[in-house]
Amino acid sequence: MLANGRPWVIVLAGGVGSRFWPVSTLERPKQLLPLVDDGPLITDTIDRARNLVPDERIRILAGEHLVERFRSSLPNFPDDSYLCEPLARGTAPALAWAAWHIAQIDPDAVMVSLHADHIIRPHEAFRETVAAAVDVVLRHDLLVCIGTVPNRIEVGYGHVEPGEQLDADGGLKAYRVRAFHEKPDRQTAHRYVEAGHFWNTGIFAWKARILLEEIEQHAPEIHRCMPLLEKNTEAFFDAVPTSVIDRAVVEQSERFAVLGATFTWDDVGNWEALTRLHLSDSQGNVIVGAGQTVASSDNVVFTDQGSVVLFGIKNLVVIRTRDRTLVLPRERAADLKELLKELDSEA
Repeated sequence: MLANGRPWVIVLAGGVGSRFWPVSTLERPKQLLPLVDDGPLITDTIDRARNLVPDERIRILAGEHLVERFRSSLPNFPDDSYLCEPLARGTAPALAWAAWHIAQIDPDAVMVSLHADHIIRPHEAFRETVAAAVDVVLRHDLLVCIGTVPNRIEVGYGHVEPGEQLDADGGLKAYRVRAFHEKPDRQTAHRYVEAGHFWNTGIFAWKARILLEEIEQHAPEIHRCMPLLEKNTEAFFDAVPTSVIDRAVVEQSERFAVLGATFTWDDVGNWEALTRLHLSDSQGNVIVGAGQTVASSDNVVFTDQGSVVLFGIKNLVVIRTRDRTLVLPRERAADLKELLKELDSEA
């Protein structure tokens, strides 16, 4: 458990994870999939959260249609620890609501915001990093983004440009944020890595009160709806516009610090992530589930129903479910949202 302060942990567990279609669906989104081991991603996330704080200071934010499925995966988790979103409005309204909820109990409480579908190892390094982030929040009255040092060129991640160095516990390095840079092209991403920028993990720590102040300053469209929470949650979500916390607050705020993590992190963003999370065979094939390859190399295979056999092919993603089979080039793995738009338009 964290020794400094009495922090809360918020787990963002909504969303579909459409880049893992056709396995990930509205009824069974990415955070409920066994993409790394036999358990769903959310159980690993809750295990990490329980290393930080007791259950009574953990809240899972998700749509009501997912809560029953989470209860099946987390049978010993308290029922009152779920904050059920009546409508999906994005991470900014969800975190504003969570901050308001916590501020009713303790306005100066520190919130640690996690995503339900990331992979982080080892857990002890994660705990030490979050403890240092909470210390920076308390010591400097700043909002903190946890960053990781890039180990490859990645155009799908936001990058964080560090500025002035700050004091931090545990020998970790913290900096004022000079700028957040969203999803650059490949050449720009290479320049960011050379310049010592961090990846933005989307893991944040801040005081509930200060987040609400930043929302008032930078996201007035959300702030105007906050009084509706005094009435009921439905009224707030009916009125508030959809937005994400990165654009609404993070990229605009001048009160952010970035703390360099000591853990390894993967957001498990699309099927290509399986090549980083599972061992490959001698020909570079990664197979999760039932599959065989013959005279084939550098393929990604995932099955949750039936089996797949690959013969004489390379650099493909092959996914089999009970009612669909998806085949695409590996270099198009990040483009599944485009495919789903086309399929929706033809439906």
